[in-house]
Amino acid sequence: MHFLSPQLESYIANSSEDEPELLQELTRETHLKVLRPRMLTGHFQGRVLSMLSKIIRPKNILEIGTYTGYSALCLAEGLQKEGTLHTIDVNEELAGIQRTYFDKSGFGNNIVQHLGNALDIIPGLDGLFDLVFVDAEKKEYTQYFEAVLPKMRSGGIILSDNVLWTGKVVEPIDPKDKATKALLEYNEMLKNSARVETVLLPIRDGLTLSRVL
Repeated sequence: MHFLSPQLESYIANSSEDEPELLQELTRETHLKVLRPRMLTGHFQGRVLSMLSKIIRPKNILEIGTYTGYSALCLAEGLQKEGTLHTIDVNEELAGIQRTYFDKSGFGNNIVQHLGNALDIIPGLDGLFDLVFVDAEKKEYTQYFEAVLPKMRSGGIILSDNVLWTGKVVEPIDPKDKATKALLEYNEMLKNSARVETVLLPIRDGLTLSRVL
């Protein structure tokens, strides 16, 4: 399901901040070398992540789901000078391209890569997070939320990507489609939770912004 016409999407991107050259380079390399390049955050959503991070000015960021590192680089733009971004991914083959672009960006010393299952890694992370970006296994979104919530500062922000799931959340559900069912449950949980206040933004494939109370 396309929420906006290609013409409108192009106009929106062209009316927003330009995509940094390094991220353009990362986009090209991802399309040339990596499977499923549509998983990239992309220009417009990347600028949204960057702007939110700059507004929040986080000292500590956690990203669940790194892919080739595009969204991590956008989030790092708002980090405090001595801040740290922890990013977790299960795909060992992508670690090299991530590190190459992290180091090219100037944020290399601020970004810590973790390889493995996020639900195993999160409990061992020290400190409290000001900003969390969730963009990994959709069936585990609720588990990610429960894992990170005790590690969030009051007033911290949890961003959840792909919560509209190409429109499947408003279509009849295939009984075999566990991802859509999980996202529906996750969206409902956030809406009804007394622990966060939430707004779902119709940005790209849906981006939920939840503020920890």
